Amino acid sequence: MTRLFFVLITLFTAIQPSAQQATPKTEFTRMYLPVWLEAREHCLAVAKAMPEEKYGYKPTQVSKTFAEQMVHIAYTIPLLTKRYVQGMEVKPIRPDASKMSKAEIIELMEEGFDYATEVIYTIEQAQLDETTVMFHSGNTVSRAFALFYVQDHMANHRAKSNLYIRMNGVEPPEYTW
Repeated sequence: MTRLFFVLITLFTAIQPSAQQATPKTEFTRMYLPVWLEAREHCLAVAKAMPEEKYGYKPTQVSKTFAEQMVHIAYTIPLLTKRYVQGMEVKPIRPDASKMSKAEIIELMEEGFDYATEVIYTIEQAQLDETTVMFHSGNTVSRAFALFYVQDHMANHRAKSNLYIRMNGVEPPEYTW
């Protein structure tokens, strides 16, 4: 049994993405990475805490459903990372949350988080030092600062989703940071 466990751990470690085996390239991203990873895990815990039959819940007619909140988080993480951190021209592609299962939504979230995490590992200091203009505010900020915007946007929608969970009598995951 112990030998099988060792073999499985060895195999699991060998198939990890290459960038995540490395250290982020900049002092800023080395500092930022643990904060980002904690935010990722907490957001995924929120998504997992809501029962699938409640994914269609929304507190008001004008609110997003819980599923729509999660899908919004999932597709905007790579969108905002590409647009503001990497300086790419991108247009939103909004998946239809009403046609997705809880498992599909969580998978989409993991893909979005993985994309941003890979950028955190691989981005160079010169690119972090560049500036970008934030679409909604018109503020000019560094691309490094834009990583905080990506996280803040996610945290805003995660917090709303936490409230949806409470409104359905489900205990939300404890915030651990």
